[in-house]
Amino acid sequence: MTNPPPPPRAIVDLNERSREIFRQIVEAYLTTGEPVGSRNLSRLIPMTLSPASVRNVMADLEATGLIYSPHASAGRLPTELGMRFFVDALLEIGDLSSEDRARIDAEVKAKSEGRTLDAVLREATSLLSGLSRGAGVVVTTKHNAQLKHVEFVQLEPRRALVVLVSDDGSVENRVVALPPGLPASALTEATNFL
Repeated sequence: MTNPPPPPRAIVDLNERSREIFRQIVEAYLTTGEPVGSRNLSRLIPMTLSPASVRNVMADLEATGLIYSPHASAGRLPTELGMRFFVDALLEIGDLSSEDRARIDAEVKAKSEGRTLDAVLREATSLLSGLSRGAGVVVTTKHNAQLKHVEFVQLEPRRALVVLVSDDGSVENRVVALPPGLPASALTEATNFL
């Protein structure tokens, strides 16, 4: 996989005011999914600027390829290049505080008693999302658990639910297509065989 090319010099040389306005455009877009206008931006940014001054900066940002207007009277949206610049240069990522780590550990332990791994992971994802005020994703590594039980449940003449239970207690469900004319007794025989 190759690294993306470095951003054009005009992007690297953005002044603090341009960076702040651009940051606010991206954050507002990530929150609402809507184009952001100069009047709203002038209210959002921590510095005192008129909507006209904000429009001038937005014109410069548009010229560098960081933002665009979906139509003439709309506000502005970040471009793909703009989003890449935001992630690479402006997004601030910090470490969790020891208090946040302790809170996560305590909540996951408290909510994992007697629950399935899937339920615990969903709860951890929700907790992470709440702490970061963004999307939370929790991924586990693949494990080599042994298959303990397989169950086939016919849903329709040509579809069945396969329930897989591993020795570590994890359960996976899959809907599979059945060949035409397969009798229901074949599913029972397969369950008994496996």
